[in-house]
Formats: sequence, structure tokens, C-alpha cells
Amino acid sequence: MTFDVTVTRTLAAAPEVVRAYMFDPRHDPDCITGIRSVHAPPGPLVVGTRVPRVAAFMRRRVDYVLEVVALEHGLLDMRVTAAPFPMRVTYSVEASGEPRGSRVAIRVRGGPGGFAGLLERPLVRWQVRRNLARDLRLLARRLAE
Repeated sequence: MTFDVTVTRTLAAAPEVVRAYMFDPRHDPDCITGIRSVHAPPGPLVVGTRVPRVAAFMRRRVDYVLEVVALEHGLLDMRVTAAPFPMRVTYSVEASGEPRGSRVAIRVRGGPGGFAGLLERPLVRWQVRRNLARDLRLLARRLAE
């Protein structure tokens, strides 16, 4: 059994501004709940780039590596290559129809693994959804500064 959580929000910033900020892993500690550190590679992300991270989730330290598997205009898709559980994270950014507005979505999905028992519980799905909503609020604040 897998989990699949998506959270969306409309931001008052142009899609290119949102993408530039959101698709740069150096900003992750500032706008992603639980990220403690990111070892961002030099230069822009490309397919195959691996980004090691340290996070805290439900009071546990989680070391993992995200690998970029797709990077297109408005879409960044990453999978975990080293972690206690499999996971996929997708960011999408598109024009919202409002002047200088963007519709942003973060989707996180995972499945069975060493940490799978916890991931199946409704409490964990709820916590993931809550964290993603907080992430988008933080992103909106950062872009408004």
C-alpha cells in the first residue's frame, strides 16, 4: 500500500520567480518544514543531480538523498535514492490566471520500506499534508519579502 499527498496553493508571484526559488535546493531549509541541512551541488539542477539532505520527521532524524528524475518548464520531479523508506517528491508551478500569480503544487508519495509501517498510518499522512501546507505558506512569505 502506498501514500500519496498533494497540497496546492496560489501565490502572488510570477511562475518564473517561484520556480527560480523553489527549484534551488539552497532555499530548502528556509521553506521546507523539517529540513535541517542540504548539501546543494554547485550550479543549477539537471536530471541526475543528487541532493543529500538531513531532516526531522515525527521527532526522528532522516538522512536521505533526492535525485532529479525530471526537470521541465514548471516541473521538478525527484525520487529518494538513499533513505529509510522510498519516496517521490514533485513540485509543479504554473500560471494561475491572476496577474503575476502562480499555482504551486507539492506532491509526495511513498510506499513500503523499512519505515513503511508508520507511513501507512493516517496520522503520518495527516502530518505530511500539514507539513506541505506549512511549506507553501513559508514559500509565500519568502517570496513576498
